[in-house]
Amino acid sequence: MFNGLIYLMFFVPLTGICSLFALVGSLVDSSGGFAHRCALFWSRVGLMMAGVRLEVVGTENVPACEPVIFMGNHQGNFDILVLSRAIPRRFSWLAKEELFRIPLFGPAMRRAGYIPIDRSDGRKALRSLDAAAKRIKAGASVIVFPEGTRTADGSLLPFKKGGFVLAERAGVPIVPFTINGSLRVNPRNTVKLVRGAGILVRFGAPIPTSGADALKGAPLMERVRSAIEAGLEG
Repeated sequence: MFNGLIYLMFFVPLTGICSLFALVGSLVDSSGGFAHRCALFWSRVGLMMAGVRLEVVGTENVPACEPVIFMGNHQGNFDILVLSRAIPRRFSWLAKEELFRIPLFGPAMRRAGYIPIDRSDGRKALRSLDAAAKRIKAGASVIVFPEGTRTADGSLLPFKKGGFVLAERAGVPIVPFTINGSLRVNPRNTVKLVRGAGILVRFGAPIPTSGADALKGAPLMERVRSAIEAGLEG
């Protein structure tokens, strides 16, 4: 175990450099592909610096072409890096509108095709969800943490409805995932970092949100929650 501040001394400059490269590269590659490759490099180096051992199970459950919404638990500060490496295809993030105002980082996110969500009031949030649903229908796959924040003890927090409203409006499958071990590496509200720890990401079978077998509302939320919870290690 060592002080996470030492890690941040190297990780923050890494983030700035990768954001700059992504932003400059996107001027040539407007598709966001180069920016996505920069994000993969950023996550790979970030995990290596922390000595994280990543194991991924169930990638055969991830559709190769059609757009999906990845939905899972949020254990710790390394979840973003881990998912960037674990998901075997290109995807986008749903992120708070405020993050897009950060110099270098925000513009790089926008050029990479990440989708802002304005949560300042209910009407803006609904408009953001409508815009996000259109982007997903057009082919973008995104990640949603239905808990809305990181857990303090590893147990699942109550789910928020926004991600499920988005899934139903987009009409695309939800691919559940479960992260185990991120809480041990670096839990919320602490700078302690455990080097050499393992993190496991497990993908479950897609859950339809359209068609004859589709679930809606509370049953859909419960089905997804059960799938995520089933992958949790005691």
